[in-house]
Amino acid sequence: MPTVNPRRWWALLVLATAQFMVIMDTSIIGVALPEMQRDLGFAPEDLQWVFNAYVIAFGGLLLLGGRLSDLLGARRIFVTGWVVLIAGSVVAAAATTAWVEVVGRAVQGVGGALIAPASMTLLMMLFSHDPKELGKALALYGAAAPAGGTAGVFLGGVFTEWASWPWIFIIYVPIGIATLAATGLLPAAASRRGAVDVLGAAAVTAGLALAVFAVVRAPEIGWGATGTVLQLLGAAVLLGLFLVLQKSVKAPLMPLGVWRTPGLGISNLAMTLLGAAWIPMWYFLNLYLQQVLGYGAFASGAALLPMTGLLMLFMTLITARLLGRFGAKPLISGGLLVLAAGLAWLAAVEPTGTFLVDVLPASLVAATGMSLAYIPAMMSAISGVRQEEAGLASGIVNTTYQVGSALGLAALTAVATSQGAGELGDLPALTDGFSAAFVGAAAIAAAGGVLTAVFMRSAPSAAGATAEQQPVGSAK
Repeated sequence: MPTVNPRRWWALLVLATAQFMVIMDTSIIGVALPEMQRDLGFAPEDLQWVFNAYVIAFGGLLLLGGRLSDLLGARRIFVTGWVVLIAGSVVAAAATTAWVEVVGRAVQGVGGALIAPASMTLLMMLFSHDPKELGKALALYGAAAPAGGTAGVFLGGVFTEWASWPWIFIIYVPIGIATLAATGLLPAAASRRGAVDVLGAAAVTAGLALAVFAVVRAPEIGWGATGTVLQLLGAAVLLGLFLVLQKSVKAPLMPLGVWRTPGLGISNLAMTLLGAAWIPMWYFLNLYLQQVLGYGAFASGAALLPMTGLLMLFMTLITARLLGRFGAKPLISGGLLVLAAGLAWLAAVEPTGTFLVDVLPASLVAATGMSLAYIPAMMSAISGVRQEEAGLASGIVNTTYQVGSALGLAALTAVATSQGAGELGDLPALTDGFSAAFVGAAAIAAAGGVLTAVFMRSAPSAAGATAEQQPVGSAK
């Protein structure tokens, strides 16, 4: 009988806070982007690297973070990740040029890539004794991610409006220190011997970065240009090298056999497309609010508070119950289709639009879709694997979500720019560009909903990967 940690719920608070902060780091810069662009000299097409530098480092190194967590102990890697995140936050806050800002954001991403898989491992250590408790803990932990992403928009507006944009990074310093002080609540695990696939980690991260760079640059130099073609081919070679290494090295970051787990592939595809639709939505919605409707940073963040409230309400009170009753497939598929509907509604934004008509109802529909799909997709991706592969499955599903976010934002930024989103001050052109991005995001979400409906196997609602009944990692 596993030992029950009497302080496990306090420990969960520490882990959920860490998850909240790590994901908030992808969104808190949203409303500050116009001021950062002005102060640091970013070109409109390069501004997204403030976001993508974090996401590429985060998504590309998550598997390495999971491996290090297994070898060196989850609590030790959790602490190391926070130290790195704090250091990156200091660099990002002190930046006076665009390239230093991008470097700081990348360092933050490295810290997040250590924190996220270590957090999941620690959660499993704390709650694996009781399937019902584990389900509740996973629901609360899972809700912290999208809530952090949306709350970051509001908090970024608060700091940008009432202080200055560097404060969106400075805030991580005291919170990081407080989190480090609370790590005594977390269980310790002994380190063990094993190899680390550093070359594989470098290949997958470089391949992702090159792919995003190619997509970002393509509208400027042409999709058929030699540079674009060579960059995309280089990305394919690097990602192919990663797969070859996973078959040949003794201790791969991602043993390919895990993909034989039923439902793992389609669940991760759903998470990829969910990230590719959701993250561009808040990115361009922020720009629409500020650059077209003329909202200040605080007002722009506050305008998205209803989304935060809806996300928290659904994920903590409703989605887990629906998952227990109906299973993952209808919620993932239906949620993606609802998200697509909200995005299609947002595509109707007008240069003379208003928040109450053009933004609020559509954003609430989109948030409902995200709330329905996110936790079921995450739990479906990790519920069918063996107990010893749960950390790996968690790393994979987090990676696919972040990869989808980065590539989706890069592709839709290219679409938006080609339709006029780079024409600052030209409200009709800006609106056309943002509308085109929303249409693209809607198409991505709709594709995810259809593919899930067609290819995901249904499970009995009473037993299939529910938040209240089935322990992650248990056999089905």
